[in-house]
Amino acid sequence: MQIDISQFHQVFFEEVADHIAAIERSLLAIDPAHPGREQLDQVFRAAHSIKGASATFGFPDLAEVTHALESLLGAVRGGELAMDREIADAVLYANDVLKVLLDDARAYRPSDSQLIRTTRQRLDALIEQAARRVPEPEPAELFGFFDAPAPEPAPEEDPGFGFFDDAYSQPPVAAPAVMAPVPPTPIGSETSIRVGVERVDQLVNLVGELVITQSMLQEASQPLDPAVHERLHRAVDLLERHTRQLQEAVLGIRMMPIAFVFNRLPRLVRDLATKLGKSATLTLYGEGTELDRSVIEHIADPLMHIVRNCLDHGIERPAVRTAAGKPADGNIVITAQSQGGNIVVAVSDDGAGLSRERILAKARAQGLPVHDAMSDEEVWQLVFLPGFSTAEAVTDVSGRGVGMDVVRRNVQEIGGRIELESRPGAGTCFTIRLPLTLAIVDGMAVTVGPATYILPLNHVTESLLPETTRSHSVAGEGAVVEVRGEYLPLVELAEVLGSTVVRDDAGIVVLVESAGERAGLRVDALLGDRQVVVKSLEANYRKVPGLSGATILGDGAVALIVDVAEVVRLASRGAAQHAGAMHG
Repeated sequence: MQIDISQFHQVFFEEVADHIAAIERSLLAIDPAHPGREQLDQVFRAAHSIKGASATFGFPDLAEVTHALESLLGAVRGGELAMDREIADAVLYANDVLKVLLDDARAYRPSDSQLIRTTRQRLDALIEQAARRVPEPEPAELFGFFDAPAPEPAPEEDPGFGFFDDAYSQPPVAAPAVMAPVPPTPIGSETSIRVGVERVDQLVNLVGELVITQSMLQEASQPLDPAVHERLHRAVDLLERHTRQLQEAVLGIRMMPIAFVFNRLPRLVRDLATKLGKSATLTLYGEGTELDRSVIEHIADPLMHIVRNCLDHGIERPAVRTAAGKPADGNIVITAQSQGGNIVVAVSDDGAGLSRERILAKARAQGLPVHDAMSDEEVWQLVFLPGFSTAEAVTDVSGRGVGMDVVRRNVQEIGGRIELESRPGAGTCFTIRLPLTLAIVDGMAVTVGPATYILPLNHVTESLLPETTRSHSVAGEGAVVEVRGEYLPLVELAEVLGSTVVRDDAGIVVLVESAGERAGLRVDALLGDRQVVVKSLEANYRKVPGLSGATILGDGAVALIVDVAEVVRLASRGAAQHAGAMHG
């Protein structure tokens, strides 16, 4: 029976992409002066797997380039070539070509034959030049620069690829006379299946609808007498528990380690540093921190843009750093960690830092309302304005301020916040706070006028009863609320969101905190905590300032989800404009 092998093409493409990423990741981790045997083996095995599978699935272009790449790597593993920068560059170049060929294969279009020929010639030339330059080593010195003898390279015919069981691809071998004890393998420790993203998204949506339905049942059952309808209440409670467990399990499928983004950065730093004539070390922490897939996708571009800025405008050239008493090599550190209900990603460099004077001068030149009494935090925020840059010349790499507005907008669109700290001569740190997921929010339901709103619980710190709140009006600052001797900005949520304004000094004040800033939001009443499924407001209606989404409540009504940070910012901006008008 003939098997239609094209049905496996999608799996083939995904596994080749994984191997290409593994080659780049392993190669960038290799120290050319002291190449690790394990890393070299990983690169070789990945190239070998691509070659075998490409030939099997009928993609000769991929097989041709990986064959040449495998030959070069085999020479390095065998000690015939010493790993150096030139070889590393050639392997990275060939790996980039593999990405192009993979894209061509996905689209079932012919590849550039000249590109393939040029790549192969470059790899072959390295082997030939080395063979002429380096005398044939003695057998005992084949693996001279390694501490221990290396194992024999894998046979050429070994397909060694992905979903095909190697047990069926290896030639039969004689059974050993004595079976060596084999440590038990945990069942399921290495098993996984590939599922299309669309199917996972569909599953998440269906679970979201199930959560809404469960809320409706719970709401409908509440008026019923528990003594008479005991079985119904017990079933609803059971349904709630199982729904929450199912929801957590399904959302866990979408969680991915942030390493999927971090893995792109070493290559970026390496290539950019070379291009800019700088030297920088990249240190990564917290690669295993997990985020929802949708958040991962949104954060990739902003993170890469920030790193480009660090290299282009943050890290100084070696001579400048040495003259300033710094190490010639710059240092970029990226960390990711869980903090409350958020993931915090920090990108810091030990470069020149931001220049307050230059930023203010540029702002004045653009006619922006700035003054010398502004705090550093307010000055740093200017770099996020559209079109604002202090760079003397625009480069094709980045500009501190060029595109930073896009970075902030992308982060804000997924409910995140970006903060900036900088000290002249000491460096700059970008801190990005991200939600774990965009699909579900734990929130506090409140009423403001006739409408119901959801305040995300990760921003809520406490709520104050009407009799305990005392609001005041401060000239130039607007309304404030006194909380245990501390005066916090008081935001009329109804006023900001355009709803019916509550009476003065009535209602409940909910204290919120966002990006280190605290404020009080005045609402009419609290309805309690609940977990809600987020529906995109922008996709179904349009972007509304102060709102991050919508949800359907148990009674079928629509509630809007408040973007707490945006509301606080809108309120403070309004107070500042009012104060300016009063003084003007």
